[in-house]
Amino acid sequence: MKPGIHPKYHTTKVKCACGAKYEFGSTMESYNVEICAACHPFYTGKQKLVDTAGRVDKFRERMKTSELIKAETEKRLSKKAKKESVEEKIVRKAEEKEVAKEAAKVAREEAKKEVAKRRAEKIIVKPVPKKAEKKPVAKKAPEKKGTVKKPAEKKPAANKSGAKKTAKKK
Repeated sequence: MKPGIHPKYHTTKVKCACGAKYEFGSTMESYNVEICAACHPFYTGKQKLVDTAGRVDKFRERMKTSELIKAETEKRLSKKAKKESVEEKIVRKAEEKEVAKEAAKVAREEAKKEVAKRRAEKIIVKPVPKKAEKKPVAKKAPEKKGTVKKPAEKKPAANKSGAKKTAKKK
């Protein structure tokens, strides 16, 4: 072995939760373990529930936090994946315009139907009046051929600036 490149090798003391102590060779000086050969169910044949200092609860807590972290990362990644390319954006906007046109068309048709309905409601059918006496209509006298009507003479219009003209005449 080359000198100076390997860690120091110690006689290590191992202490178990049941109170047993062992000595091994290792690079660490001491270990504390929960189960050893003296108390392990495989070697003793007895079932033993080991939950020192709420390890199961701590494990469940870590699992919950890891699930939360996974959910957050998936959420962030899905937002990144949702970014659309330019072509997808153009197609999406074109589809939105078509949908808007269709909606406007339907709205116009609905408005026309509503106007027609209102007009139909406003039309009131009036009863036909009973035959009334016809009033005699004055008939024009027939014109003779060859006679020409003379246009009526026009009266001179009153000037708005009548005061000025009178001053000029004098």
